[in-house]
Amino acid sequence: MIKLLLKKFLYIVVMLLLVSILSFGMIHLAPHSFFDAGGLNPNITPESIAHLKSVYGLDQPLHIQYLNWLGAMARLDFGLSFASGQSVLTEIGERIGVTLAMNFIAMILAFAISIKLGVESALREGGYAKGVKQLSLLSYAMPSFYLALLSVLFFGLKLGWFPISGLEGFQPKEGLAHLLDMAYHLFLPIGVMVFVGFGSLLLYIRSLTLDILKSDYIFFAKARGAGTETLKKTYIYPNLKPFIVTILGLSLPGLLGGSVILEQIFSIDGMGLLFYQSALSRDYPVIMGILIIGAFLTLLGNTLADLVLLKIDPHYQYRG
Repeated sequence: MIKLLLKKFLYIVVMLLLVSILSFGMIHLAPHSFFDAGGLNPNITPESIAHLKSVYGLDQPLHIQYLNWLGAMARLDFGLSFASGQSVLTEIGERIGVTLAMNFIAMILAFAISIKLGVESALREGGYAKGVKQLSLLSYAMPSFYLALLSVLFFGLKLGWFPISGLEGFQPKEGLAHLLDMAYHLFLPIGVMVFVGFGSLLLYIRSLTLDILKSDYIFFAKARGAGTETLKKTYIYPNLKPFIVTILGLSLPGLLGGSVILEQIFSIDGMGLLFYQSALSRDYPVIMGILIIGAFLTLLGNTLADLVLLKIDPHYQYRG
């Protein structure tokens, strides 16, 4: 196990290095920069722009800039934001909580709905299965921004059931009342994320369940008189575990980047909105910080999925 962990650690380090090189190069190849005259005060002088570039080290060759950034990142220092002047980690730390909470809750609910409906629709024929398939296709085809705008118009503006922006009301609350107020404000964006997120997963779970039901052990279990609940608990859910664990591991990066559009529509000050604003303004340090954290989560998710699969399935062969 120690050898496996060391091997995976080296793999993560190498992959992060490659991702950082590609990301750094692509970002700096994009046209314009934060320090173009049009992006700052229109009255700023070229001398002032040159001074700002020298302060942030942007007057040096690109490979020197990367090596300086890499050395700072190794000390968990992602630099200062061009736009705010704050530490990148400080900016990310202030916004990462709400984004993680939104995406984590949406992911758990989407998985729960997909597993329940996917298994049930595979076991049951007729109208129920057709209805679930139609619902999953609607979810799969529905753009998140379109459903978000419909939700704002219908549930927010027409019916007035839910707020359409922000994380809290005009009168800030404390304690449990504050958490309930946040939940009330996040109901629509999380609901949209759940609806557009479970469609493809439901179809995948249903397909896997249908394959399991064709197995010989299911045939013999039915011949022995096993009921539907016995089939689910003894055969279907245990055989779905490896696939579910793998998908969960691959879903970790979505905890940060899965709500960029929705945070913009619902004016939620989270990581998605921060990344969107940073990309528009070419705020290189913030963009790199978010990309590296996202890449790390991807690699971490794969590692955790492999370790869990080794635990629940001794015959699983590690793909290192």
